[in-house]
Amino acid sequence: MSMHQEAMHYLQCINQVRTRDDMGSVMRVIAEQLGFQYFALTQHVDVVAAGSGVIHIHNYPDRWADFYAANALGITDPVHRACHMTSWGFRWTQMPTLIPLTSGDHRHLARGRQAGIGDGFTIPSNIGGQPPGSCTFANAGDRPLREDRLLLAQLLGNYAFDAARRLWSMPRQAMTAPLITDRQRDCVQWAARGKSDWETSQILDISRETVTSHIKEACARYQVNKRILLVGRTLGDGTLTISDIGGWSHPHFWE
Repeated sequence: MSMHQEAMHYLQCINQVRTRDDMGSVMRVIAEQLGFQYFALTQHVDVVAAGSGVIHIHNYPDRWADFYAANALGITDPVHRACHMTSWGFRWTQMPTLIPLTSGDHRHLARGRQAGIGDGFTIPSNIGGQPPGSCTFANAGDRPLREDRLLLAQLLGNYAFDAARRLWSMPRQAMTAPLITDRQRDCVQWAARGKSDWETSQILDISRETVTSHIKEACARYQVNKRILLVGRTLGDGTLTISDIGGWSHPHFWE
């Protein structure tokens, strides 16, 4: 069977999926046929807090899946952060060329290896106004990825995630309705740029107490208790973007 014929076969299998369980079954078969032990279709959010409405299906080892969920790694996972730096699939060994890896990132990757997951290939799937996501295929450390299967994995990973978005069919209003007000967003944006509440108050011409209040209310609406988690949530649902945090186009950035 040629690669074209193989691709068409798998695309038809994905097209026939009608339930979430079926999507998981089809992805297991596709991963195995491509030479991978594991797969994951997931949106980059706190999967426990998000509940059943978020795309998150995989066949990772249970101990890794439990650790991932308990520590809200959907937000901080270095693989997910690297997805913001490219629209093309990448091997995990390429991550240092995409993002700086912290000591925590290295511990995270080492823990994954201890759980039986070695190298992987992740295909980003980012659409404005929706939580970012990805499709990943991975193997144990003693089983190298097959280079000749990565192009097909890229095609099928993109297609499968788009199919999952339709299958999960989150209402458009629920996906796009802002959780916070415009002024709260302004305060979160400047906090994400490293500004203190006092500095933000000077930029926005409001009191420091008002800034603090807006940040606290935004945290409450996203059900988090740390500013870094708040920033992660607003990036995850499209309320803020990477360019918002970079902020070089804002006139105050140069002051």
